[in-house]
Amino acid sequence: MSIDWFAFVIVAVATLVASMVVVGSYGLGVRLLAVATDAVPARQAAVRLGAYACFAVCVAAVLYGIYLIVPAFH
Repeated sequence: MSIDWFAFVIVAVATLVASMVVVGSYGLGVRLLAVATDAVPARQAAVRLGAYACFAVCVAAVLYGIYLIVPAFH
């Protein structure tokens, strides 16, 4: 039995990057929502839209991960 270490490293790096994208996107969205309450009314809508965009990226990444894991969706 032989282990393909290069493939293992690729999976580990992809997992690390994907988790950083999900957590970072969610954290940035929460921070932008907090900033939107204190923002100037003219910029409040833009900051809130940025927060919702971050949440959309997070949801899309999670749904894509579920799609890859569950074979019934293919």
